[in-house]
Amino acid sequence: MATFARPTFSAKAYAAFRPTYPASLFRTVLDYHQLRLAGNGTTLVDIGCGHGLIARALSPHFQHLVALDPSAGMVKQARQMTEDPKISFHQGRAEDLSPFVRPTSVDLAVAGQAAHWFDYSAVWSELARAMKPGGTVVFWGYVDGVLLGAENATAVMEKFVYGFGDVAPGIEGMAPYWEQPGRNILRGLLGSVDVPGDNWKDVTRITHKPGDPDGDSVAWLKKKMTLGEVEAYTRTFSCYSGWKDAHPEMKSRAEGGDGDVVDVMWDHMIDSTPEWKAMGGQWREAEVINDWGTYIIMARKK
Repeated sequence: MATFARPTFSAKAYAAFRPTYPASLFRTVLDYHQLRLAGNGTTLVDIGCGHGLIARALSPHFQHLVALDPSAGMVKQARQMTEDPKISFHQGRAEDLSPFVRPTSVDLAVAGQAAHWFDYSAVWSELARAMKPGGTVVFWGYVDGVLLGAENATAVMEKFVYGFGDVAPGIEGMAPYWEQPGRNILRGLLGSVDVPGDNWKDVTRITHKPGDPDGDSVAWLKKKMTLGEVEAYTRTFSCYSGWKDAHPEMKSRAEGGDGDVVDVMWDHMIDSTPEWKAMGGQWREAEVINDWGTYIIMARKK
């Protein structure tokens, strides 16, 4: 994914402000895998590992963990944040696992917030080569959170994040700077991704559309956040990194400029919500529940 190689992309900020995964998600993964005792598993592969969050969380259940990411910056960040000797980090892709794992050696392969970038003409056959019979593959991800009870502000964010042309006077929307088709695949909660039946069985999908009243086992990424935290999170969007590269003259207020697209977006969001606007310069202290759209896809090797 080219975004993570951009000069404006910060792996450190991504690690700091992206949401973490709840224990309920990992229970779902391990229960499907039928792995309940620490140390029972042998090898886990974390594909698109980012800063190593998933590998660190699942490490107690495996003897060896191989974590891969196509971004050298992400791999560097993961190594800096991880002291676990069981985890090895490498620059690599889902489409070619051969430099990192032997055939039929992997118990569980996971991909969190990465599977929308895969080339599935190669990935399923590569995973089939690497997995043990009965081994499992689990992909999951999230997209487009709704700020519950702040529908007007959510609509403003949608306009700026997915708008083409000017979304405010002199401000181009961020839509052209999403990498495609990956973003649209993710927005569809990977419904367009088929699991082939030749090597895989027991396929299970769990999806949640943001704002739907699903239970916690389905709506597994819902978090109370301050608006300041949500603002910082929006600056980790890959489209924002692309927008900044395209508009280097427009500096954020934090950089001493007059404001960039995210500054202006938040101006409009605050104006749309009277209780936030009434807080004046303290609006970042307001709290909101962010409810993301999510998916989990699970399959077992025949």
